[in-house]
Amino acid sequence: MPTAHYRSVFISDVHLGTRDCRVDLLLDFLRESECETLYLVGDILDFWQLKRSWFWPEAHSTVIQKILRKSRHGTKVVYLEGNHDPVRSFLDKILDRGVIHFGDLEIAKEWIHKGVDGRRYLVVHGDAFDLCLQTLPMLTRFGDWGYSLLLRINLLLCGINRILGRTSRWSLSRAVKNRVKKVTRFIGEYEGILAASARARGIDGVVCGHIHYPAIIEKSGVLYLNTGDWVEHGSALVEHDSGRFEVIYWGDRADVPGGESRLSSSVIGTVAGGE
Repeated sequence: MPTAHYRSVFISDVHLGTRDCRVDLLLDFLRESECETLYLVGDILDFWQLKRSWFWPEAHSTVIQKILRKSRHGTKVVYLEGNHDPVRSFLDKILDRGVIHFGDLEIAKEWIHKGVDGRRYLVVHGDAFDLCLQTLPMLTRFGDWGYSLLLRINLLLCGINRILGRTSRWSLSRAVKNRVKKVTRFIGEYEGILAASARARGIDGVVCGHIHYPAIIEKSGVLYLNTGDWVEHGSALVEHDSGRFEVIYWGDRADVPGGESRLSSSVIGTVAGGE
């Protein structure tokens, strides 16, 4: 498959260090795509899980090596901290100075990305706008455990489906999200809070992750773009050279039109940055 080139690529919520990380798909994506700027929009590593139980196969190191190799060969790599990342306790003490450099990586709490047409986008993981995380952190950790359990059950169900000859990658966790009204309301509130914050700062859009829910929508005149994750969706936000944003799935997603091939990508939302 020929290498795809993008102006910018945004990925988040990889959760390296967990058994739920779809590291094979991420490595395929990194190998088959090139970009001028790669944004790591938080939760690339999962220090919460690593503290509970150490899990670090070789493929997880390969992801880090691949990203560092890209940075050495001309790709600008910007790392925005997430609430699961191990750098948070360290960065909280020094990031008031602005951007810091760690080798070839630039690390910050937030970033302003300039589109082809000059529009400005706030790039931030998004946990600071999660009211539940800020007010009820223990409940959030319990929810994180429950989400991981759902993914494990879903993996078992997918294995049974393969034995039975069924190809659809039905997602239990996604089905639960789509049916629980409180979760749906939380997602809507999260999107609205981020959009309102960007609008208050005179910024045209916001790029984030955190809630594992890929999207491109307009909220009160502000473009809200969520990268999704590499645990459940295997998704990334990309900006084409023309300035058009697109959320893609990467991999063997039989439940997504055009996603039957392991290395295919499927559009779930696009927007022309210049319109």
